[in-house]
Amino acid sequence: MPHFSPEFIERVRSSNDIIDVIGASLPLKRAGTNFVALCPFHSEKSPSFNVSPQRQIFHCFGCHAGGDIFGFIQKYENLSFVESVERLAERAQIPLEHETNPNAARQRGLKDQLLRLHEAICTRWQNCLANEAAGQVARDYLQRRGVSPDSIREFRIGAAPEAWDDTVNWAKRNDFDPTLCEQAGLVVRKEDSKHWYDRFRGRLMFPICDEQGRVIAFSGRILQGDEKIAKYVNSPETPLFTKGRVLFALDKAKRPILEAGHAIVCEGQLDAIACHAAGVRNVIAPQGTALTQHHARILKRYVNEVILCFDGDKAGRAATIRSVDDCLGTELAIRVASIPEPDDPDSFLKKQGPDAFRALLAGAKGFFDFYLQNLITEHPPDTDRGRMAIIVGMGAKLVLTGNAVLVDTYAQRTAQRLGVSVESVRSEFRKERAIGAQRTEPDTEEAIDPSETHERPSSQDLWLLRYLCEADTALLDWAAAHLDPAWLVHPVTRRIVENRLHQAGCDTQLTVLLDALQSDPFACQLVTEAASEQRPITDVPTQLADLTLRLRNSWIDRQIAQLGTRLSDPAHSHQDQLRILQEQQQWRAARRLPLSPRADT
Repeated sequence: MPHFSPEFIERVRSSNDIIDVIGASLPLKRAGTNFVALCPFHSEKSPSFNVSPQRQIFHCFGCHAGGDIFGFIQKYENLSFVESVERLAERAQIPLEHETNPNAARQRGLKDQLLRLHEAICTRWQNCLANEAAGQVARDYLQRRGVSPDSIREFRIGAAPEAWDDTVNWAKRNDFDPTLCEQAGLVVRKEDSKHWYDRFRGRLMFPICDEQGRVIAFSGRILQGDEKIAKYVNSPETPLFTKGRVLFALDKAKRPILEAGHAIVCEGQLDAIACHAAGVRNVIAPQGTALTQHHARILKRYVNEVILCFDGDKAGRAATIRSVDDCLGTELAIRVASIPEPDDPDSFLKKQGPDAFRALLAGAKGFFDFYLQNLITEHPPDTDRGRMAIIVGMGAKLVLTGNAVLVDTYAQRTAQRLGVSVESVRSEFRKERAIGAQRTEPDTEEAIDPSETHERPSSQDLWLLRYLCEADTALLDWAAAHLDPAWLVHPVTRRIVENRLHQAGCDTQLTVLLDALQSDPFACQLVTEAASEQRPITDVPTQLADLTLRLRNSWIDRQIAQLGTRLSDPAHSHQDQLRILQEQQQWRAARRLPLSPRADT
């Protein structure tokens, strides 16, 4: 994982104005010195999402999301902090700091060349589909399948001519090195020669994009020819593309997935495109492979539930079952929407319409309910052999989850369906768990700590944060000398104040404070809330001094109260009690003194 210096992060931040970045995704309207919009992170009818160009921060007064430009990109695009820095560095055309290493720089340069090549060939194939005679077969096919012109444009569908050297010659005309085309998987070198031929010939071309919408690979569907020829050909793995880590249409589906609260996984590109065209846009598809752990991790950045929606025939059910093994241990909730035979999602939508499709999704079963029914269909439950196949099959899948509640729940359901005792099924499941433990090694990847939940600070704490956000250099210096963060009860407020006071005599920008707090989203929310408050404050220095005195006195009162509790303990000797009384007197005397600089400043 790259580590960026504070200087590099500040360079990236200063090169990306928050109004330009957020304004590219949301329609911002000016409201006084700030800009407002409907919040993208929750549903609302009146805009409560504020962006401050002066402070380069955002805050929503509805859902309390807030942060700086990196925080917005992290939340809006579901990226890590490092990924948000990389994304904004790329936007500002700033070379990544860790790429000053010659090898890393060469690798980055290769990726940039490959991205330009993929974009160019995608445009070339789009033009072939739209305008050339070589695209007629593909145009006819799309018309038969009912793929609309809008979908063709949105998904940038193209056509590769039926020729062995079309891409080879196109690359020469456009000054793309054939070796680069080979690295991209667009052409294949003839054995023992320096000649190349096209990988994709006479195929309907679907661009595969990364989460930013950049073309990184292709999937080509055969349109006519020998049945022995593979129906689909995908780009090989390249420096840009690893098929087990990429989901088709995720660049278009990620916001709808967040809004819906679940992702729908179809088997192929045309099914996903049909769903998007019908207004069901939280749909993605794997690249001709089962869902992998990497896919599951990507999806868990957005939601905790997926609905598998594969073809309704026996092969589709088998594909559904095969697709989940790597996902069962990732804590993704998996449901299955069973398309009636002989349809697939595309044909079902065209016959029944979007409302029927949504109803089908709403009635999707939990995966293990679907799997149990499928096992009972495949294996006669009235025979010993059938019952054992069903129990072994259920046990083998359930142990992959590592979830004792699920295992016990489906031990009961399996026993009920088969008319056997629950304990006998549990016993067989335990055998499967033992077998599974021998087959697998423990996962050494570190688990992510669950997010902590926090109570809101008091209004007094929020006012203090607001004063400190408003403070100029001189006032922040005064606060650092007179305000002790230990006086604060709320742990998050205390952490914010400690970091803000450390800025005294240095850079007082709020973005620097947000950098220090970026591992604590709740702390960032409190800062942006305080800084975005529009009500005017009169005489901030006096207000801050009065509040600081009250905080000090409240802290002293707590010390006196704690001593009173100790004084009431009969285990203390008379001498201890006298010492406690004396200490109380000292604290009472200190409370009557005016506020003065702390002894440690």
